Amino acid sequence: MLFSLIAGIILGALSVLFALQNVAVITVGFFAWQITGSLALVLLTTLVTGVVITLLVLLPSLIRDDMYLSVMKLQKKELEDELAKYKSNTAPTPPPSPASF
Repeated sequence: MLFSLIAGIILGALSVLFALQNVAVITVGFFAWQITGSLALVLLTTLVTGVVITLLVLLPSLIRDDMYLSVMKLQKKELEDELAKYKSNTAPTPPPSPASF
């Protein structure tokens, strides 16, 4: 928890330094759109957009893996119950007595 807090503070400070050092106004053209803003704002917006798109692409596989894991846990539980049932049904046989030899 403390590590996350310190990492967040450092990341925030670096973001502020980045924004203060990149205040040049630029124009970004994409097809018919034109967006004017500071270089830092455009770069950070691009970074956040990339992260969001990456998470959206990964989301179906994460959901599929989670569903597969829950099915495997259910099968494991059923097999453990079945094993316990077989172990309880089989009574241990007593060792042979030495007098019978």
